[in-house]
Order: sequence, then C-alpha cells, then structure tokens
Amino acid sequence: MKRTVVYRKRQISTEVSPKPETSGLSPLATPAIVNSPDSRLRRWQGLALFLLGVLLTLLSLHFTHRLSPPASSLTQNDIDAAVLHTLTTQDLPSPSAKAAAAVQASVVRVEGFEPDPKKPKGEFRPTGVGTGVVIKDDGTMLTNYHVVAGAQRLLVTFADGTQSQAEVAAVHPDKDLAVLKPQKIPDDLQPAVLGSSRQLAPGDGVVAVGFPFGMGPSVSSGVVSGMGREFLSPQGGRLLSGLIQFDAAANPGNSGGPLVNMAGEVIGVVTAILNPTSARTFIGIGFATTIEEAGMAVGLPPF
Repeated sequence: MKRTVVYRKRQISTEVSPKPETSGLSPLATPAIVNSPDSRLRRWQGLALFLLGVLLTLLSLHFTHRLSPPASSLTQNDIDAAVLHTLTTQDLPSPSAKAAAAVQASVVRVEGFEPDPKKPKGEFRPTGVGTGVVIKDDGTMLTNYHVVAGAQRLLVTFADGTQSQAEVAAVHPDKDLAVLKPQKIPDDLQPAVLGSSRQLAPGDGVVAVGFPFGMGPSVSSGVVSGMGREFLSPQGGRLLSGLIQFDAAANPGNSGGPLVNMAGEVIGVVTAILNPTSARTFIGIGFATTIEEAGMAVGLPPF
C-alpha cells in the first residue's frame, strides 16, 4: 500500500520586531563597541603604559650618564710625564744599535779564492776576506774592487747563513768598486736602504758594519770627520777622491762594507784606512766612497 507523504506546514509569524535605535549612525557602525566605557579605559591604560615606558627609559639614560665618570682629555703635561717615565724606566736601544740593526740583514761576507799551486789540481786557497752590501732584491751587491781582484772564485755568505758562488758583474777600478751577482739568494733577502751623503756634516754619527780580519759581522760607531777627502790607495797606486772621512773603527776585512747614518741608510762604501806605518790596522782615520759615487760607478740611477 502506497504511503502518503505528509508535509509539515511552516508557521510564519506576522509580528514585526521593533527596529533598534541607531542614533543617526551608519549601518556599518557598532555602537556597543565604539561607545563602550571598557574600550575607552583600555585605550587610556595602553597610552599610560607607553608614556611610563618612555619616562623610565629617559630616567635610566639620565642616571647612567650621571654615574659614568666624565672622559678626561690628555694634556701636554700628561704626555710629557708618560715619555719621561718611559725614558727613566726602560732601557732603549742606542742610535748606533738601531742603525746597525737596520742594515744587518743586507751585509754579506765576501771570500776570494785562487788555485793553490802546492795542492793537487782543482784545489783553491783563500785570497782574502771582505764585505759586501746588498742593494737590490735580486742579490746585486756592492764591494771594493781590491776585494775581488785576482780571485778566480768568489763565495758570499748572507746574513742568514746562506752561501753561494758569485760572479763579478761590473768593476770600476778608478773608484775601487765592484758589483757582484750571486747564483742563489735567500728567500727573505732584504736589500739595504740607500740614503744620501749630501747632507752629511762633520760630527754626524755613522756606523760601519763588516768582517774585520774575518770576524763578524762586526759593528763600530763614530762620527764623520770630514768630506771631500783624497787618498792614494796602496793597491795599484790609485788616487781616490771625494771620500767621506770617518773615525768608526775599520780594519782589513771591512772593505766593501756599508757606512750607515743614524737612520740606518747606507751613505757610503768603506774603502780604505790610513796608517802611516807598515801595519795595516786602524789608527782613527777611515775613508768611504759616497753612495752617489758608488751608484754612478756601477750604473745605478741617480738618487
């Protein structure tokens, strides 16, 4: 038997609800939220907390500044007192020691050799010991001509102990100068700083570094005694001119070594000593070729 579908009738109310009063607000406004006393209270509380935070930050900065000690500026008296304290409590190196240290790594021992007729073929005997000074990064060095004259083999020893055969690259006998080129050089080779002799005056301090009698490197200090001196070299009877006269101790073996000013700059090449006796020892008068003369003699650019 077919069942009959029963529909439930919906009750529709005909009553009209009263409209709420809007007090002239637009339909998008929510009077209960905008005009709520709780909302206004929360805004005032937030503003008060923000202002309190700003006030606390300002107070913190103020007290930090008040508690921090004011920075004091140094006066000239403070600086003078500090310098005086250092000078009276510290052992400072002498000017001579500083000058010698500046050139020490550039000073080279130069040894000459010749065939020994009394020994089997191929053996050599020493002809003498002198000094050289490195003036270029590639190991080019200056020395005296009389140090290398007659030698058929040259051995140079650098400051770090490195040894190398060397060749004569150029000579200038009239100036008693020679240029040597080593076959190998140390990795950290330091050429000397070349200065100028034009500002030298009698009384200026100088240092001589070399290998007197093969000992060294040895350091001696003194002063410039005079400029523009002449000296008749016993080796070959050459008249050397334009020399620096100095009184820093120099002896055989110092030849070819640097004469250094107090700034550590090479201003001459030690060339000769004067001794009226037959002894080849220092009596207080030494001579050096100026670095300008040495540079021109070996083809260095003027400086």
